[in-house]
Amino acid sequence: MQTLEALADTLIPGERRFDGDLAVADAVKGPGAVQAGVITTLTSAQLPLAPLLPEIAALLNTRAVVYAAGHFILLPITAPAFVGLSFNHRTALVQGLFGPDNPDHAIWQMLSLLTGLAFDTAAHLDTREALTAGHPGLAWLDFPPADFDGYWRFPDYSYGRALATLHPATTASGSPA
Repeated sequence: MQTLEALADTLIPGERRFDGDLAVADAVKGPGAVQAGVITTLTSAQLPLAPLLPEIAALLNTRAVVYAAGHFILLPITAPAFVGLSFNHRTALVQGLFGPDNPDHAIWQMLSLLTGLAFDTAAHLDTREALTAGHPGLAWLDFPPADFDGYWRFPDYSYGRALATLHPATTASGSPA
């Protein structure tokens, strides 16, 4: 899982969790995808992804070995290859994974989507529970608490004005008649 944590930290960086944390590169201050629970999201029982994660990590580590050889980088033998790359080299490698000529770019796109969901939405948790627990991504984004009845309402339009008028047959609950 260290390799997948390093990938998630490359996509949404955070600060190290402890001394000697190799997966998290400490590229920024504040929480990142790893602190937000990306591994829990990736291994969720609701996703059929968990059995594939070891092979995906092996593929990423193979790509890291090829990248390191092409850039004359000596990788440590005590960590997976991708984890052994510096943050800048991880970033450069990941950028190449998303190229249209990369035959497995869909894998990396899906992992980046799930990484974003773990951070931006606490996808592996109930939203109310995540807010109560202080989910790092939701807190970082200053996600608002629910109203007194447990629902979210946004009385102000995001663009500062209504984008369209309500259809006259719209019910009080917002459903079309």
